[in-house]
Amino acid sequence: MPKRWHNAITDVPGLRVGHATNAEALTGCTVVLCPPEGAVGGVDQRGGAPGTRETDLLRPMHLVQRVHAVLLAGGSAFGLDAAGGVVRWLEERGIGFEARAAKVPIVPAAILFDLDVGRADVRPDAAMGYAACEAATDGPVAEGRVGAGTGCTVGKVLGPGHASRAGLGTASADLGGGLVVGALVAVNAFGDVVDPRTGQILAGARALTGDGFADTLATMKGLVGKAILRFAGSHTVIGVVATNARLTKEEANKVAQMAHDGLARAIRPAHTLFDGDTLFALATGKKRADVNLIGAYAAEVVAEAIVRAVKTDDR
Repeated sequence: MPKRWHNAITDVPGLRVGHATNAEALTGCTVVLCPPEGAVGGVDQRGGAPGTRETDLLRPMHLVQRVHAVLLAGGSAFGLDAAGGVVRWLEERGIGFEARAAKVPIVPAAILFDLDVGRADVRPDAAMGYAACEAATDGPVAEGRVGAGTGCTVGKVLGPGHASRAGLGTASADLGGGLVVGALVAVNAFGDVVDPRTGQILAGARALTGDGFADTLATMKGLVGKAILRFAGSHTVIGVVATNARLTKEEANKVAQMAHDGLARAIRPAHTLFDGDTLFALATGKKRADVNLIGAYAAEVVAEAIVRAVKTDDR
């Protein structure tokens, strides 16, 4: 195990994480900064209501091979503006894709819907994205209701008034020989967060009467023939998995795909039409490793990060 170990995505050498939080408006953003030379990137988008930026270039058969940062933000589609601040911060430091006339920073981003939690007229913007970069470090990562996790809730089948607070979580795994896999996830799911080992609900839709949870799956079964679309589009789990393995772009996309297994283990139900579930993958490219091993543990750390998102609050 490396000498400094934070059980965080920053255990992957070269990565830094920064948050910008508006505690009054209950929104924010989180940036994962790559090494100056960038990282091989991939993405897998599973939910039916995504809000994303620069995801097409992450797929195979596209020119750009490396990305320089990934942004996660609240604010629904408005929050994508925060990526502009990350681009500016990187440009000022001469970091980007060499395009002759300029170096163009490559910053994929994904957003979640938190407009119904705090102030709908205050969203992450370019200034907040820039501030997140300024705050980025390779040390411990604050979890809970910070950054992109500030306005997160889970379990919304009965409406936002019966949802549980959630947030942002991170985790990492030491695979031996200096090989590391980490994840960082902002959890704003339609479904419940469950313990992957026992299936016990840890956070989710609260019962209409008494204490305890309603159980989203059971509640949905009881709504057969009734519309639940009034809550569509107000959810989404977004995150980043990363490793210091050397992966191709195709392999990075496979890791992002396999990482969704962890999302499905820890959230019930997952990948609904109401969620925009999106996971990015980053490979800093220093260690030899089998992509199947990296993908399998990517799922493990995603599940752990999701659990930590509802059990931890450093704010």
